[in-house]
Amino acid sequence: MPNSVGLHPGEQYSPLTGLIYVFNLIVGTGCLTLPAAFGAAGWALSAGGILLLALVSYLTTTWVVESMACANAINHWRRMKQLKKRGQVADELVNRTLENAEADQRSTDTSEDQDDHEEESPLITEGVIERTVGEYYAIQEQIEMGQMAELFYPRVWDKAFYLVLCIYLYGDLAIYVAAVAKSLRDSICNFAPNCTLDLVDTDPCFKDSDLTRLDMYRICIVGFLSVMGPFVFFNLTKTKYMQIITTFTRWLAMGVMIGWAIILLAKDKGEGHPQPARVTKLPQLFGVCVYSFMCHHSLPALITPINEKKSILKLLAADFLLILLFYYLLAFTGIFTFAHLQDLYTLNFQFDRCPTGKLSFVYILQEFLLLFPVFTLSTNFPIIAITLRNNLKGLCLREGRRYSFFTTRCLFPILAILPPTLVGLCTSDVEILVGITGAYAGSFIQYVVPATLVYHARKMTLKHIGMGVRNPFSAPLQHTAWLALTCIWAALCQVFVTIYLVEEYR
Repeated sequence: MPNSVGLHPGEQYSPLTGLIYVFNLIVGTGCLTLPAAFGAAGWALSAGGILLLALVSYLTTTWVVESMACANAINHWRRMKQLKKRGQVADELVNRTLENAEADQRSTDTSEDQDDHEEESPLITEGVIERTVGEYYAIQEQIEMGQMAELFYPRVWDKAFYLVLCIYLYGDLAIYVAAVAKSLRDSICNFAPNCTLDLVDTDPCFKDSDLTRLDMYRICIVGFLSVMGPFVFFNLTKTKYMQIITTFTRWLAMGVMIGWAIILLAKDKGEGHPQPARVTKLPQLFGVCVYSFMCHHSLPALITPINEKKSILKLLAADFLLILLFYYLLAFTGIFTFAHLQDLYTLNFQFDRCPTGKLSFVYILQEFLLLFPVFTLSTNFPIIAITLRNNLKGLCLREGRRYSFFTTRCLFPILAILPPTLVGLCTSDVEILVGITGAYAGSFIQYVVPATLVYHARKMTLKHIGMGVRNPFSAPLQHTAWLALTCIWAALCQVFVTIYLVEEYR
């Protein structure tokens, strides 16, 4: 496993910025499918179902954070052993039982004159002692999920994990490229014969033009990669201001849809009359919503740069609660406003796409909502691509070997963005392929991996470090039964997703 590098102060950001990253990653275009799923399954059943999904996803998120802390602790323990081997730290300091570490710290705090012999030790010894006691589980190194799998899992398991993770991330990036390019193309092209929305790729993009819609789609892919691709070559902190700006546009778009629906309801123009529950539509609900809180694969890249992680689990809980309330507001206003809900909620606001020649306020709002996938996926693309880049490094690079600048800084970003770009250039119809690969791989990463990862992480830290130093990032639910129940839940979700996919594409 390649050594992870600690972050410099300039590469860190505040907890609020970190929560914005998490919010942006979770709330993607998937939220646009929620109103249709809520309307089909019933408002009461949907409300309970997505609440359960939020709780389970938050639970597995806490396990990922705990595993990150355990990985940092193991790395620190190994460095201490290396210092002992080199003779830089006295044997008695390294071999000191961690069960007595907290007592040693309290003794140090109450008397500065005790243990004068330690003052004669090298300065690095004091730093090792201080971190051993106070920051043993500090999340200071960015250790990706693939590297944690390599650290904690048996040999065969970590290779299987890398394979599943790469399939999922490549699928995500492919659909991102296609969705953004299609949204930009639909906004740019104005040729609409007979005011129909059923256009094909061979139709001209503009009237009396040889440029087809497929040509414009490919041009948009190149333009999108030209703007967003360079971010993959840098750290996630380089996207800080872009994340903040696009968060505003994302909230504005959501506010427009929610506000528009509320205005129609206030004017007594609501046409929706959803049933409380339709159990037969439960597979559709879970098939659409099972990944509504998916962020686990990128948590190391998002959380590690946060400069103050003391209350990170509480802050993540607040983030999940905010997202849940937002989902409720978006879905409930939609299902009571519209009698028929489109698969993508933004299409419910495209009342008349025929060119009128007039630049009205409603037309501007429609164009703005049409570009919603561009706002959301443009911020998520660097996060997913950087996560894939880092895990590809963990898979391919060997610990202890030196590699060229091109290999470490150029090759892996190219490997992360080139395959999904080629898929997007070849076809715009990648939803079925990505839906199938993303469905099963995504469930594995969201539920099974956190449960098994934290299980092995706890065993390893207990073996090497013991119970003397408490992990401040321990998940609230520690019993092994919760891990087993989560794996059973993952299997149940797979059944629901399979039923949904069969019904959707048969």
